[in-house]
Amino acid sequence: MEHRRKLVHVTSIPIRWGDMDAYGHVNNTVYFRFMEQARVEWIEAMQVLVRPGGDGPVIINASCTFLKPMTYPGTVEVRTYVGHAGRSSVPTHVEMLIDGELYAEGAAKVVWMNTQSGKSVPIPEHVRASFEEDTAAPT
Repeated sequence: MEHRRKLVHVTSIPIRWGDMDAYGHVNNTVYFRFMEQARVEWIEAMQVLVRPGGDGPVIINASCTFLKPMTYPGTVEVRTYVGHAGRSSVPTHVEMLIDGELYAEGAAKVVWMNTQSGKSVPIPEHVRASFEEDTAAPT
């Protein structure tokens, strides 16, 4: 099945010694932190404050497929892609690479909601415009 997605953000995050677990590799929860940091940087780059109050993005699900164990030292390149946006949500896909090699893939569905009411709201137009310009080729 083909999915259209667009690369929207790339960041590099150093692996810290404390990110490793008793097995000597990066703990699985840290991969979600890498995805979270990349997502917050991407959202803030669109001039959306990730703060309580008013309307803002939240995730309603998240997943990660661990392909190879990461270890210290190293730097993870996190690439964030978006898929087809709906009225209030957009699927995201993440690739985590070290030295150009894929170590993990993740996904999260980002929903815009009113933090006071807990109900979804339309994605802001300036945010939607950043998803939809130059739609990427199928991957």
